[in-house]
Amino acid sequence: MELSEAMRTTGTCRYFSDKPVEDEVFYRAFDDARFGPQGGNREPVRWVVVRDDVTKKALADLYLPYWEPYYNSILEGSKKVGAVPKTIESANYFAHHLAEVPALVVVCAEAEGLHPTDHELGRLSVVGGASIYPSVQNLTLALRQQGVATALTTLLCAAENEVKELLGIPDEYITAAHIAVGYPRNGFPRKLTRSPVEEIAFLDRFDNRMFA
Repeated sequence: MELSEAMRTTGTCRYFSDKPVEDEVFYRAFDDARFGPQGGNREPVRWVVVRDDVTKKALADLYLPYWEPYYNSILEGSKKVGAVPKTIESANYFAHHLAEVPALVVVCAEAEGLHPTDHELGRLSVVGGASIYPSVQNLTLALRQQGVATALTTLLCAAENEVKELLGIPDEYITAAHIAVGYPRNGFPRKLTRSPVEEIAFLDRFDNRMFA
């Protein structure tokens, strides 16, 4: 698959078929994902693939208590999102059928392998994710290339202690994301809607649009 097409059609899938994702598909995807950039080449990322129905149900049960208040706040208007109503309802469907997804990949990272240079700035620290999320994106693209869809969520990271206990994740690792993986029930999107380049790129200064 041409790279640009893969990037433009790797949207969030919320409706999956029940077809299992084969081991060899995961192997190829992880093989590509490991080349994502990371600080100091420390390779902090580990993946836990969850296929067991009971374990998936346990993860789904942990997910819903975080999803429901978020969903209700969107309906009430107190939480602003850019999604259209159809997208919100598909996300709600996804939350209530999470246990039915063929596989859930829990993204783990060794805390000592991260190097957050922004943790003393008095605002949300995000830099440590630079050693994690490029590999995550590599994984979603590598799966897309093989006709496999994904949905990335970080909501369940709020239940990190319970997830770590459930999956036997060592203390020195954190959870950074959860990825639903499976073959799409309705195919892939032909076109994703995003802001135009003219609105997001600037030259030399934030108030100077690069492409006017």
